[in-house]
Amino acid sequence: MTSTHFSDLAAILRHADAVIADPQMLERLSKDFYWYSPILKALLEDKRAEAVVQPRSREDIQNVLRYCFDQGIPVTVRGSGTGNYGQAIPLEGGVVIDLALMDRILAIEPSGVAVCEPGARLITIENEARKVGWELRCYPSTYVKASVGGFLGGGSGGIGSITYGGLRDNQTVQGIEVLTMEPEPRFVRFDGDAVHQILHSWGTNGLITEVRLALGPKRDWAQLAVAFDAYDAAYTFAENIANDTVTPKRLVTVFEWPIPSYFAPIQRFCPLGQSLIFFLVENSALPEVVRKAALAGGTIVYSQPYTEPRKGPLLTDYTWNHTTLWALKTDPALTYLQCGFNPETARQQFRLIRARFGEDFLFHIEFVKNDRGLIIPAALPIVRFKDEEYLNEMIDYCREIGVTVANPHVNQVEGGGRFRSDNIQLRAKYQFDPRGLLNPGKMATFSPEDTTAGKVTDRA
Repeated sequence: MTSTHFSDLAAILRHADAVIADPQMLERLSKDFYWYSPILKALLEDKRAEAVVQPRSREDIQNVLRYCFDQGIPVTVRGSGTGNYGQAIPLEGGVVIDLALMDRILAIEPSGVAVCEPGARLITIENEARKVGWELRCYPSTYVKASVGGFLGGGSGGIGSITYGGLRDNQTVQGIEVLTMEPEPRFVRFDGDAVHQILHSWGTNGLITEVRLALGPKRDWAQLAVAFDAYDAAYTFAENIANDTVTPKRLVTVFEWPIPSYFAPIQRFCPLGQSLIFFLVENSALPEVVRKAALAGGTIVYSQPYTEPRKGPLLTDYTWNHTTLWALKTDPALTYLQCGFNPETARQQFRLIRARFGEDFLFHIEFVKNDRGLIIPAALPIVRFKDEEYLNEMIDYCREIGVTVANPHVNQVEGGGRFRSDNIQLRAKYQFDPRGLLNPGKMATFSPEDTTAGKVTDRA
């Protein structure tokens, strides 16, 4: 990029401070939590934008995209930078569009739908929705910082998925508006199943400008931590509660020892050598879950009925990929995988993995509901990284014994396990980003020279 490009962008945005060229800011706003993966850390360490722009309106974004298309400048969109796969890291320099200032909640509709700009923080949506009787259906452990646009572009599920499934399920994402990367960028709206063209595409086939997100009825969530001497006993009790249709729940997480030893701020609730379960259950159900835990041989190490404001630790800060963060703080040689165990044969799969890899593969289970309504032991196991060959051996063996793996150590949409088999995300890229200027290099199956690619039907 030249000084002329910087001047032009500043004129387009009408604010000199809306175009950032400071090297330290470029470094910060070009990166996410890619360093969770030692492979991505080496691959992406030196990648950064040449400029960051911070638009204040949909029209600002449209004008920037029009200019960048005309000049052939690559564009990468950034939410809050809480992703773990390098989604928001520009491989070819160019411009990063930081949507931090596009953070308005436009409406919480009486029917339970949040209408938001892409930069709206998930915690803000949760807080505003709860004021009128609603709450998020699912959210990542990073929800204090994470933006709704980033979550839809690069996330898949989280806290709440035990009840509602992931973002792709149960029409949780009711509508998405995107801007195309064409000579004249268009606002295109997707509703219903059409949203799957855009979900989890890392901003490679359209820039999200508005979201319609279905909410769930507000509940008062109590926290509970239960310790067991053995992992098998902890897993069994967690599985029973996860499958109990009577108990409203938002979180069922199981950690085998020594994973709880990584949670430095809450060590008083993590008995030495014991596996641990974290629950969020509806406040009225807490006494019954406590009773069942005691009958199953568990020890209640933390129990907090719902109160507002909350006091004490927030257990969700140690679940989902926050678990990985605490592990990395303890031992930088650790990393993680994303797995799905078979609910019918999970125990046998656990035994086979333990026999093969010992404590280089530690079990961290997040129970979720899949798109068929089945409760699945999803997992973000903590694994020891020796080298890429050993990591791939783990991945290959998991798949060999029927454990699905979405590989978080690759920097393209297809390799991460969320690319749709019907290729509608790829087809949308051909239609809405024909020159391949949106987040280039992140959709490996795209070739800008391929003029025969199929088209998709949008709902404008």
